Amino acid sequence: MPHKLRRIRKTRGSRTQGYGRVGQHRDTGSKGYRKCGRHKAKWSYVIRYEPNHFGKNGFTSPKNIRQTINPINVGKLDEIAQELTTQSEKGKYIDLEKLGYTKLLGSGQVNQPLVVKVAACSPSAAEKIKNAGGQVLAKNEEE
Repeated sequence: MPHKLRRIRKTRGSRTQGYGRVGQHRDTGSKGYRKCGRHKAKWSYVIRYEPNHFGKNGFTSPKNIRQTINPINVGKLDEIAQELTTQSEKGKYIDLEKLGYTKLLGSGQVNQPLVVKVAACSPSAAEKIKNAGGQVLAKNEEE
């Protein structure tokens, strides 16, 4: 089309260029980053090129945040010590990590000296085992 016949040439000099109110179409343009029309005019594009565009995608928490804690109380250690026959030099040795426990809590009493290996231990549990003559081998002992 010749330059002088374009519509914008006809409206040059008018205030609104044929759009009505002043500034109604100022600073506009196509927003290409949006995905509008996916449920309407561009539905065939979605079917063809993006079949998984709609639906739940979700969010999975990282594994180091969602740790499961399997606790055991100090009062249960005497029962476990009777079942286990492993003896060490200082007394009975209990590996709670092999038994599936991750934290030792301080509810109950200990009557015999025990050497306990566990991932985490509460301060009251460590104190009770030390008062009974035992020892706690914890990775992160909270004291």
